[in-house]
Amino acid sequence: MLSLLVADCPRCGTKDITFDVGNQVQVATRFSWQMVLEIFCVCRACRHPTIFLVSQNHRHYADILKAGLSEVGSAINDIVKVERYIGIQDNSAEVPPEHLPENIERIFKEGLACMSIGCYNAATTMFRLCLDLATKSLLPDDAEGLNNKIRRNLGFRLPWLFDNQILPESLRELSSCIKDDGNDGAHKGILSKEDAADVLDFTFILLERLYTEPKRLEIARQRRAARRNGD
Repeated sequence: MLSLLVADCPRCGTKDITFDVGNQVQVATRFSWQMVLEIFCVCRACRHPTIFLVSQNHRHYADILKAGLSEVGSAINDIVKVERYIGIQDNSAEVPPEHLPENIERIFKEGLACMSIGCYNAATTMFRLCLDLATKSLLPDDAEGLNNKIRRNLGFRLPWLFDNQILPESLRELSSCIKDDGNDGAHKGILSKEDAADVLDFTFILLERLYTEPKRLEIARQRRAARRNGD
């Protein structure tokens, strides 16, 4: 008996249609237990295939997922949650830096998705939002020369952070892609692929400095402490 999934078909537009479930590939693990899978499914309305991204609903379903959803022989909607279908936005080979806050990682991935389909103005807006969220947290409550314009505008905030040695000087040249006008041309719709790539590069490196490197150092210190304690 075939395993079944009920979902909306992105190929023919039928809502809540039954899909026959085929092969699966695990693509990630979240929270140290939640399996994330891509599963091959065929719509019973249009007979076209779709690959869905699904995630494990409960810890106690781990053995079922490891054995294979195609072996369930009944509906699998209680076992996994359908997150979306795999499309052109998944063509990007880029991945976010490690250990980002959840909200920044989500926005960064949205920027990558926009890049993969050639929406460079939208991609730049997402990467700027990542920078905006990350650098606002670096501002002190009060400091000389720190005014509302700097607090509100990323283009003015970055030079202030460099001038006050809060951000490493080695990144200042890369930050030139972030203009003082606050939109980098995105509001005018004139950004090129190269413009968006410059903003992506700066965003990636800055987020690595702020989040990835400190977390890696913390993990290394924990491992060292565990070795010294004989754990």
